Amino acid sequence: MTACINSTCPYCGVGCGVTVSTNAATESVSVQGDQLHPANQGRLCVKGSALADTIGVNSRLLQPQVDSEEVSWVKALDSIATRMRKTIDEYGPDSVAFYVSGQLLTEDYYVANKLMKGFIGSANIDTNSRLCMSTAVAAHKRAFGSDTVPGCYEDLELADLLVITGSNMAWTHPVVYQRIVAAKKARPNMRVVVIDPRRTATAELADLHLAITPGSDGYLFDGLLAWLISQRAIDSRYILAHTEEYLTAARACLARSSDPLAVAARCGISVDDLLTFYRWYCDTPRTVTVFSQGINQSASGVDKAGAILNCHLACGRIGKPGATPFSITGQPNAMGGREVGGLANQLAAHMDIDNPQHRDLLGRFWGSESIAEKPGLKAVDMFDAIADGRIRFVWIMATNPLVSLPDANRVRKALVACDCVVVSDCVDDTDTMRLADIKLPAAGWGEKDGTVTNSERCISRQRAFLPQPGNARPDWWAICEVAKRLGFGHAFNFDSPAAIFREHAALSAFENKGRRDFDIGALARLKDAEYNSLAPVQWPVPSSRRQGTARMFVDGRFFTANGRACFVDVAPKPAAQRCDAQHPFMLNTGRIRDQWHTMTRTGRSARLLQHIAEPFVELHEADMHSLGVSEDQLVRVHNSLGECVVRVRRQDGQTPGTAFMPIHWNDCFASAARVDSLVAAICDPISGQPAFKQTPVAISPLRSDWQALLLSRAPLPLPKNHYWCRREQSGWQMLLMAGARRPSLAELKQLWASEVDTWAELDDEEGGDIRLVGYAGGEVRCWLSLSLNRPEVDESWLLTAVAEAELNARELARGMLATGGDRSPLICSCHQVRTARLQTAIAEGHCTVEALGACTRAGTNCGSCIPELKQLLVVSAVA
Repeated sequence: MTACINSTCPYCGVGCGVTVSTNAATESVSVQGDQLHPANQGRLCVKGSALADTIGVNSRLLQPQVDSEEVSWVKALDSIATRMRKTIDEYGPDSVAFYVSGQLLTEDYYVANKLMKGFIGSANIDTNSRLCMSTAVAAHKRAFGSDTVPGCYEDLELADLLVITGSNMAWTHPVVYQRIVAAKKARPNMRVVVIDPRRTATAELADLHLAITPGSDGYLFDGLLAWLISQRAIDSRYILAHTEEYLTAARACLARSSDPLAVAARCGISVDDLLTFYRWYCDTPRTVTVFSQGINQSASGVDKAGAILNCHLACGRIGKPGATPFSITGQPNAMGGREVGGLANQLAAHMDIDNPQHRDLLGRFWGSESIAEKPGLKAVDMFDAIADGRIRFVWIMATNPLVSLPDANRVRKALVACDCVVVSDCVDDTDTMRLADIKLPAAGWGEKDGTVTNSERCISRQRAFLPQPGNARPDWWAICEVAKRLGFGHAFNFDSPAAIFREHAALSAFENKGRRDFDIGALARLKDAEYNSLAPVQWPVPSSRRQGTARMFVDGRFFTANGRACFVDVAPKPAAQRCDAQHPFMLNTGRIRDQWHTMTRTGRSARLLQHIAEPFVELHEADMHSLGVSEDQLVRVHNSLGECVVRVRRQDGQTPGTAFMPIHWNDCFASAARVDSLVAAICDPISGQPAFKQTPVAISPLRSDWQALLLSRAPLPLPKNHYWCRREQSGWQMLLMAGARRPSLAELKQLWASEVDTWAELDDEEGGDIRLVGYAGGEVRCWLSLSLNRPEVDESWLLTAVAEAELNARELARGMLATGGDRSPLICSCHQVRTARLQTAIAEGHCTVEALGACTRAGTNCGSCIPELKQLLVVSAVA
């Protein structure tokens, strides 16, 4: 019998609904888009489509561990409470900290924040969302008096001008991007401007791409405000009725940014392109500006976001259909974390820790006299405090800071020196988990219940459809159990996520009376059955009505003391770091299409690693030529903080002198690819968000005397090398390696003798090639191809064939089908369509994206590969 349940995708901030079908008889799970969910209306990206690949007990942490010994939950929880209490008694409440995650559910987040800020009495709880959207939070609060995203996804479709800045939405938020693609197809007069130093997949949709100098966004939008004023394109009536401090901001802006020639030169673009953008903005009332990490992850990000908000306020383009600034978040529950006060400088329910009335209100609601009285340490400062001993106990939940925080090598040293590190996670091996004193097995997606809130303020349910494996437990339960052991049981006597949600909702309405934006009081009395069946709803949902709210500030009233939005003088600043002769490349970091964060989930899906299987640095062809490197060659990317070893990818969308590396790879998947080990811990002084987008680096070729591909059933010791990268499928591992001194056959056999009793070999010492197949008990245990250059085999096919034991002897020796095979790059992950198949279809006359889709199915599911299909069509037309 097949059972179906609706849930929410655990990846990006789009918050797509999914329908999960489980078959108890076959123990199979399939995932499709929820046709009725308002965020995606049935669409899923390739990561969401592959969710079923990522579940199961393989690589799971299933039992608590204390000091490397498996223990019961009782002993683990007792150990946490004892060590935490001892630390507090000896060093005070600020000597302990929680570092949490936008991948927690709102109910987990709520009790973690309540315990730390409400009863331990410290605000030292911060979140990895600090790294992606805390800048937007600060900018919203300065302008609106509240952390409010005003618009909704429908506005992106209704806009006549859509400005996308600092976001490669085609890869990072593909479902919303495809909604935009469909809207532009339906209304060809809709204009799209993409502002990004790189020409990304997103820019393929653009009517105008502004390839600005990295870090110059602030100058561009400050110049836009000056232009709006000079052209009398502002909405004076709106400004007078609904804002303040306009004259101060306008005079300062005009004094510094009124010359378009100077602004264009500062931004590194032509004045014609600059003025085209400015004129379109002036002439288009229905304008939406979408901004994300390219704005947020900056040493002056709050001011850059503020410059965007200033422009919308000046034109009255807020709270109206198709007219709004729109901050799109990176994580599935970054917004939910903001609701419950997950940031160190917030209180729950969008209240302010610096506001004594809010502290009093919260203390009365929670029944606590220990409410934190000052902001806690933000993420980077928190780990600095761990490094210097001010924090001696840290509990890390559902995140991997050794990979994601800047100056990552310093973070490693901090955790090594910390008295007690507790890590809650659903996987057994991450860079951070390796340093934990206490390891807690958390329930994963599909095993736990709760809510998440997406980028348009839509609260959706994540529902369990799998049993919790082993001794895995939800995070909220573990937090509450520790709270009880600390003596706070009366405030943490929750028996379900529904009970936590009801308190969360009740707090949002407590003494609110319309003074705070976040109000879901209508949901405070949901019965368990109503919570279980809760349909997606956009907050606020006050007690006076049950329907959600699509747009905020429709009436022009804001959450400041006088109800007026505030203009802020946002003097632009140059990038915090500049290139020099020793570090001539400006490195940008970000996500790629088929991977997510530090790959703890997506790294388990073989098909998600077929599009891009290795860490890389993208360079313009001219820079490759000057460095003397070619496609796929290994290089060192380095500066004074660290070094990465990755392959080169040619990307003509890069501006010469710039480079791009993905954030995903880490020490569990590669030898030296933690890109944040290169990034300095330079943060915005207001938001505390690090500047990940402009890091000066040097790049140099790395010469290899050998490269190899190794498949093994069990992890094997590796020959001495300077590079490796791994992936796995069905219990088999594949490693790509390279090194300086070529190992001999005898050395390799001795290295793996414990796993192999019989060898088959094809040794071409003169040609530099080695092929080895190792057997134990008649079964293949390992397979190796070693050459002077990268072995020419069909890697994905081979991994599948070996795992499924579908090779004959000849194919096993060759590493490919006896009839050959398609080893061309994978383009469409959803339908496994490779470049060669598409080129054949184009040659047969299928010369549009639609025709290619009809012929090969490429681009017909999530649409993420459509920009690559367009590029293939362009190349074929030129040829």
